[in-house]
Amino acid sequence: MANMSVCEFRPGLEGIAAAQSSISCVDGQKGILEYRGIRIEELAEKSNFLETAYLLIWGELPTKEELEAFEHEIRYHRRIKYRIQDMMKCFPESGHPMDALQASAAALGLFYARRDLDNPVYIRAAVVRLLAKIPTMVAAFQLMRKGNEPVRPRDDLSYAANFLYMLNEQETDPLAAHIFDICLLLHAEHTMNASTFSARVTASTLTDPYAVVASAVGTLGGPLHGGANEEVIGMLEEIGSVENVRPYLEDCLERKARIMGFGHRVYKVKDPRATILQSLAEKLFEKFGHDKYYDIALEMEHVIEERLGQKGIYPNVDFYSGLVYRKLGIPTDLFTPVFAIARVAGWLAHWKEQLAENRIFRPTQVYNGLHNSHYIPMEKRSLLGKDHQTIY
Repeated sequence: MANMSVCEFRPGLEGIAAAQSSISCVDGQKGILEYRGIRIEELAEKSNFLETAYLLIWGELPTKEELEAFEHEIRYHRRIKYRIQDMMKCFPESGHPMDALQASAAALGLFYARRDLDNPVYIRAAVVRLLAKIPTMVAAFQLMRKGNEPVRPRDDLSYAANFLYMLNEQETDPLAAHIFDICLLLHAEHTMNASTFSARVTASTLTDPYAVVASAVGTLGGPLHGGANEEVIGMLEEIGSVENVRPYLEDCLERKARIMGFGHRVYKVKDPRATILQSLAEKLFEKFGHDKYYDIALEMEHVIEERLGQKGIYPNVDFYSGLVYRKLGIPTDLFTPVFAIARVAGWLAHWKEQLAENRIFRPTQVYNGLHNSHYIPMEKRSLLGKDHQTIY
């Protein structure tokens, strides 16, 4: 058509800036990740998850009084309403926890439906509720799908320790709680990834923050995003031994099959989060016993660096996180919901930033279909050559 404008098409919007943001920054060539300008290594050493969440969402490190008030509010709001629990009890036991989490996060919006997006009090209340209640919902579904009543949160436990307590029905070791807290910090934010983009698109419509988080949870659940950490454990179990690593990888390379936990759209060196997670895994193994799958993982990293290092294929955040979570007693299909618990902080930071200078997302498309087609009467249509299946 003569007057149609031509626009550039890049699959997956690769390399196209969708927003300006001051929340986080990645240098994929040097392996640098910063939250609000602070290197992830320094935060992992000196900070904790809730302090880092405050930094991400409000743009600066809190004072002692601000952090104490923030932590107090989150402790107070950890419990979930019984009607949400009753709803979750109706979920099928075979359902994936990410689907349960998405539905539960959306349901929060039914109880806190008033939208007052220009009101800082409303913004803070939504931040607190989502950070506080998402872990409770994840732990509750895990127990309820086994036929057990959920464990009530404990106000005397830290954010990380409380989640592990609700999940395992017993107090956890201080080292395990500390390591889990660092894991949450490492997963809290990572620029314009798929789930964050989903969150910002949803936020741009000025819907409520519970819908924003629910949409992001749905995006995170895919195996090409947050679900990859589950796939890594399955891969390590399939390999089974260090001796099988090279034959397994050679077969994958020959078939051009995806190797889970390796490669990243941004990083062309080893993901700095993977380096930290690897050291956390070693600390856990030193205290609580070795995991043979760690030896397989080390050999995989060695072989892939040897074969694909020149192409910039190195471990990403998913490769070692599953080994850490396994040692903490977290079931494999909860790995991605745990990722979501952490990433809520980043999603909320982007929600808040989107609201500051909002413009609804409305990208264009490159149309590659037919023109000037005509309606075909029913009696002249044929299914020949069409790929249709009847669903029974």
